[in-house]
Amino acid sequence: MTWEPRPLPKRYPETRPYWEAAARGELRLPECADCERLFFYPRGFCPSCLGSDLDWRPLSGTGTVHTYTVVERVPGWPEDALPVVYAYVDLDEGVRLPTNLVDVDPDDVTVGTSVDVRFVPTEEPDVAVPVFTLAE
Repeated sequence: MTWEPRPLPKRYPETRPYWEAAARGELRLPECADCERLFFYPRGFCPSCLGSDLDWRPLSGTGTVHTYTVVERVPGWPEDALPVVYAYVDLDEGVRLPTNLVDVDPDDVTVGTSVDVRFVPTEEPDVAVPVFTLAE
């Protein structure tokens, strides 16, 4: 699987550790050193206490589907890139992450399905996108 035809993610200085980790095949999120809150989306401050002392915590990459939707048609996309399964995944560490489910039959997905992270390379050599697939 390749990431294209989806657009490449935008990268900002505050999200650099997230994308660098993904390119290495690791899922990491910021955790506030002041209030110990782990959060997504990556940003330069804690959304809970506004602290800026952040540590980038490695995560297990496992979780469950919180909700999902199946998109059958996307104008301009090739048939082999469809359907697209968009989901929110509740990571085991307690963070909810928007993502794609890949290499799945949409009929096999339900709320509560266990999933594991994997990383899809892009046409940019230093960018990989975290996605999820059904747990084995």
